[in-house]
Parts: sequence; structure tokens; C-alpha cells
Amino acid sequence: MRKPLSLLFVATVLSSCTMIPDTSRPDFTAAQDWNDVPGYELPVGQDLATQVHWKSFFSSPEFHLIVDTALQNNKSLQTAALTIEEARVLYRGERADLFPNVYAGGEGTIVTSSDASSSTGVSQKSKLYEANLGIASYELDLFGKIRSNNRSKINEYLASAQAHVVVRNALIAETANAYLQLLADQKLLLLTQKTLETQQNTYDILSQSLEKGVATRQAVALSSIAVETAQVNLHQYSRFVAQDKSALFLLMGIPERDGFLPAITLDDVAIKDNLNPGLPSNVLLMRPDIQQAEYELFARNADIGIARAAFLPSISLTGTYGLASQNLDDLFSSEARGAWSFFPQITIPIFQGGRNKANLDLADIRKEKAVVHYEQAIQTAFREVADELAARKTLDEQLASQQRLVAAAQEVYDITDARYQSGVDSFLDVLDAQRELYDFQQSEIQIEQQRLANLVNLYKVLGGGSNR
Repeated sequence: MRKPLSLLFVATVLSSCTMIPDTSRPDFTAAQDWNDVPGYELPVGQDLATQVHWKSFFSSPEFHLIVDTALQNNKSLQTAALTIEEARVLYRGERADLFPNVYAGGEGTIVTSSDASSSTGVSQKSKLYEANLGIASYELDLFGKIRSNNRSKINEYLASAQAHVVVRNALIAETANAYLQLLADQKLLLLTQKTLETQQNTYDILSQSLEKGVATRQAVALSSIAVETAQVNLHQYSRFVAQDKSALFLLMGIPERDGFLPAITLDDVAIKDNLNPGLPSNVLLMRPDIQQAEYELFARNADIGIARAAFLPSISLTGTYGLASQNLDDLFSSEARGAWSFFPQITIPIFQGGRNKANLDLADIRKEKAVVHYEQAIQTAFREVADELAARKTLDEQLASQQRLVAAAQEVYDITDARYQSGVDSFLDVLDAQRELYDFQQSEIQIEQQRLANLVNLYKVLGGGSNR
């Protein structure tokens, strides 16, 4: 009795071990502080992006409708969610190998011999009925091969869950930026329509003046160029608006229909602009794409344990226990006798043609690739955050300068037009001032859209949107 118990104890201890090598998170290879980013100063805000829900980040309720619709219907996000379920089911299947598969079965055997085949020269008929419980080829996990495989699958499952968060965060940012682009192009279209209307009125007046001998042909021709230029821009921005709507509805995953999009302008957009980026070593490691790379690294490390265990013996157990009787009616009665079978099997790898060694080398290579991918994910994340931080301050200053430039151009146009009406300046001066004002106004709208997009992208690259 002591020997079987001792063997059971040894098997239990061995089965709790694995051949997985020790691993640790690679060193953080980026700067230790965002102050090292040229041209950037830490903001006064106290909220980390990972602590701000996206509905709080987008204060405009119109964004809530757009983004919520995308989160509910976008096909890429739905595919990512199904990938999580696929990984979870695979993990459950691999985890089941840790436990023996128990089955119940019944069997009936009837054998009839002829006079010629019987040893007594008289035909005989024999019956045997059995009912039993059995274990189907249960492998003792002495060296942790099954547990290593289980750990690999659970980390792949966790990686797929983080991949879903990556897709979700990207979808929030892409949908918001698509909406901002639509609002910007709509504002540009409205500006172009007003400019075209003004220039068309000017052209009509000059044409009438030309007939009266007041205006010159040069002034009418220049005015015609301004009208046609505005017409070209009108068609361009009309096309952009239509394309923006198609892109936005594609992200939202619903058919395009009139009246669904809220009627707001770019000036109505309210986005939180005082995020605190925190420390790189803390914030970047919380990004879902980096966590995904980390789980993939752990999964590939567990694969090494699987490959190592393949060099060692494996023991599998198959057995049954039940009842047997010559009469079916007596199978579950006291007349039935017990019947059992036990088939232990040990397999020792001797010659595999180098297969096990190749599998181990492959597992080592894949782990090294996972390490490189993890470090690359950190470096990419740091660059993305650094770029958005550097753009944040410059875009604020650029927009302020552009607004002053528009105000100055408006004043120049007003003065030039007044001087033309008084006969001091030529109409060419008016057209030049009008063209400059229109160009500066277009640039102001584009910079305004870039500034808002920068806030959205900064929220994304700092890990914002992960909290539901």
C-alpha cells in the first residue's frame, strides 16, 4: 500500500511542474519623462486618459450617438469579439486535457458455434453482457506538457481580449476623426458657398458696369476667374462631404440615410483638452496593444515548455470497471460479477529524426520574435505619444496665429474694398485681398480640424477608451 501511495505522491509533484523557462518583462526602452520631448510642456490637467471614459472625453452629445452606433454595429469590432470567443473556446478545450475523460458504455456479445467448429461436436451458444465506466487514454502530465499548453492558450486568449480593446479604441478615434472631417468639410463648403455668392454678385455688378462703360474688361475677366475658382472649390468640397458621409456610415456599420447625423457645426464640438500624459513607464505599459504583445510573449514562452516536455517519457492510462453477466436481465442484479481492465502505457522518445529538436528551436525563435515585437510595440507607442504631444502645443499656437491672420486679412479686404468704391484702388487690389482672405479662412478651418483631431489621437495613443 505504501508503494502505490508513494508513486502517486511523486506523480502529483511532477504534474505540478512545467518545463517553461523563467521569463520577465523586457526593460522599458523609451524616455523616462515626457519633458524630454522637444517643444512640449506638461499640461495642467490631472486626468489620465486611461481614467477618462470616452463619453466624458467627448462632451458633445452628438458624438455619443455617432460613436455608440459604431461600437454596436461595426463589423471589424464584431469580428474581434468573435475572435475572443474563439480563443476562449480553444482554451476551454485545452484545459479539459488536465482531467480524465470518463465514459459509460454497454456491450453485448453473442457467439454461436456449429457442430463442426465446436470442440464437443455439438453446437454451442454463449452470451456475455457488460456495463462499465471507463477512462479513455488519460495522459499523466508528469512534466507539465499539458499545463504548458494550457498556459499558452490562456495567454493567447488574454492577447485576443486586448486585441479587441485595440480595435475598440481605434474605432472610437477613427469614428470621431471621420465625424470631425465631415464637419470641417461642411464648414469649408459653407464658406465656399458664401464666397461664391459674394463673387457672383461682384461679377454681375461689373458686367453691368462694363455695358455702361464704367468697368474695364480686365476687371470683369478677373472677377470671372474668381467666380470659376470658387465654383471649382464648391464642387470639390461637395464631393468631400459626400465621401466623408460614406466613410462615417461605413465605420458606424449602418446604411447611409438622411436625417441620422446630428445637425451641428465644427464650432459646436467640445472635447476635453487638459489630459495629463503621466509617466511613459506607467502609461505606455497600460496601452492595450502593449499588453497584447506581452501576453503573446508569455504564450510563446509557454510553447518552449511544450517543446521541452516532448523529449521526456509520457504515461497514459486506459481502464474500465463495471459489471458482466451472461443474461441481460441479471446485468444489474446480485448475480452479475465485477469486471475491470487497466492498460497503462509509457512512451519514451528514442529517435524522431530531429523533429523534437527542431520544434524546440522553433519555439525559441518564436519567443525571440515575440520579445522583439514587444519592444517594438513600446517604441512605436512612445513615438506616437511623442508626436501627438509635440503637435499639441504647436497646433494651439498655429490656430491662434491663423485666427489673427484671418482678422488682419478681413480688415485689409474691408479697407481695400472701401478704397475701390471711392476710386482710390483698382479692382485688382480688391480681388487679391478677397482671394487672400478666402485662402486664410480655409486654412483656419483646416487647422481647427487638425487641432481637434490631435486631441482625439492623443487620447487614443495614451490608452484612452479602454474603460467601458
